[in-house]
Amino acid sequence: MKKSFASFVLFSSFFAPLHAENTKPNIVVLLVDDMGWSDLACYGSELKTPNLDALAKNGLRFTQFYNGARCCPTRASLLTGLYPHQAGVGHMTEEARDENGNVRPGYSGRLNDTSVTIAEVLGSAGYFTAMTGKWHVGQNHGVMPENRGFQRALSGVGYFPDSGKLRLIHNGKNIGPRDEPLPKEWYSSDLWPTFGLKFIDEALAE
Repeated sequence: MKKSFASFVLFSSFFAPLHAENTKPNIVVLLVDDMGWSDLACYGSELKTPNLDALAKNGLRFTQFYNGARCCPTRASLLTGLYPHQAGVGHMTEEARDENGNVRPGYSGRLNDTSVTIAEVLGSAGYFTAMTGKWHVGQNHGVMPENRGFQRALSGVGYFPDSGKLRLIHNGKNIGPRDEPLPKEWYSSDLWPTFGLKFIDEALAE
């Protein structure tokens, strides 16, 4: 029996829409770091963004919307549907403690155990769930995509100049760090969609 797929692409890239032969919709979520709402041509930017504009033309566009100014809280909200503090990621991934050394509520630096991710919900509904890209909601506290509902995952951060230190986590297993710097023509924005498409192919084959 084929499953619908839900792919959570927490990076900047584009997937062409795919349609499986079933009644459930396929779901692809894109999250882009450090992009203002007017950075897309469909919202008035002088930059050409034809692929994202095509998604906007054939989908739903918001005219009023809000998100956290930092990457971690935004991810926490997108994944759980909660305010960042409710999900445990009110700031970044470091714990914030009070004068007695106790972790402040809402500042545990990771998705808390009382929050439920959209991957966990969709997985229980029969979806194949996968993500690629920057996770950043608690990996240094042991909270990984694999234990928050994602059946496939390639996570990590690989867009800084010191890319020789690149370390990825593929389905729960560490890859790297590399001993040699990555080639100058290497871009993580090629890596994430490559694995995203691979995961989608795996979903369609199951």
